[in-house]
Amino acid sequence: MANLLIVGPPGAGKGTQAARIAEALGVPAVSTGDIFRQNIKDQTELGQRVTAILDAGEYVPDELTNELVDDRLAQDDAAEGYLLDGYPRTAGQVEYLDGVNLRRGEQVDAVIRLVADTEEVVRRLASRASEQGRSDDTEEVMRHRLDVYERETAPLIAIFEERGLVVEIDGIGAVEQVTERILAGLAERGITA
Repeated sequence: MANLLIVGPPGAGKGTQAARIAEALGVPAVSTGDIFRQNIKDQTELGQRVTAILDAGEYVPDELTNELVDDRLAQDDAAEGYLLDGYPRTAGQVEYLDGVNLRRGEQVDAVIRLVADTEEVVRRLASRASEQGRSDDTEEVMRHRLDVYERETAPLIAIFEERGLVVEIDGIGAVEQVTERILAGLAERGITA
């Protein structure tokens, strides 16, 4: 059982690594971005509400995101742990997640921090935008999202560092190499498959 977070700037490879690590550990990878994109694709009420927010490169309000995450972690497949990708992104979301975990009688076991050079991240995002046709990945929006990440999310690392939870990983390199680095970093903390 492991409750994990994966953090890093947009384009650092969080989604790819989250899926690989979650599968290796037997826990669900929960991506708030994927949940939002699916709702947009399905043109649900939620999807319509968040389209304008995401297209502007902003974050969805905490209240809405918290509700989605709480509901998702209450599902059966998350009973033995989870790997959250894209959440928490604000101090308010950290507090909310602490409350969810308290109700579960658990806590976050580790925070995987992917570190990546800004220009490499912009290159990756541009490539992803053209491959997937993602409207939220124009260069202007990408750079804005990186600024928002630095301003709002990066300071959360200090909270997790104070708790001794951060496992810092070089996010640049072949997908398999990065996965191996993450699994080795988690194993050092006693978190194994």
